Amino acid sequence: MHTALTRSQEEALNLYLNLPVQDLDRSRAFFAALGFAFDPNFSDETALAMRVSDACGVMLLTHAKFAGFTPRPIADARKTTEALIAVQLDCREAVDAMFDKALAEGGEAPRDPEDHGFMYARAFADPDGHIWEPFWMDKAALAEMQKGGGAA
Repeated sequence: MHTALTRSQEEALNLYLNLPVQDLDRSRAFFAALGFAFDPNFSDETALAMRVSDACGVMLLTHAKFAGFTPRPIADARKTTEALIAVQLDCREAVDAMFDKALAEGGEAPRDPEDHGFMYARAFADPDGHIWEPFWMDKAALAEMQKGGGAA
């Protein structure tokens, strides 16, 4: 049976996350400082197209632009959690570096680091309160744990 999510190993699903932001210039400065790039072809005074990877992007939209896509009220991410945005990085040090840079640029730490042995994660809230979770997965430790009958 073929479904919309059935893909071969060579085909990756593309993911585009839309987030409402109060100030596009502030968001651009914050995420650029973390190393993200923007696509000017899909950016204007109401939207910033932020590249996460070849298969993933984030559209940072003004509240007015975002409201045009939904009849529901926009959540205040400083008061409620509408999503947790996890970003896998290459190593534990990269997780700490992104977290430290986020805090230096005005982000906030909503919780302590998490170290599960096979996975290490930090969390920061961006200037609009959206929670980002950079993490690193130690695949060797995960495989060893699973071989020993442990659950991930």
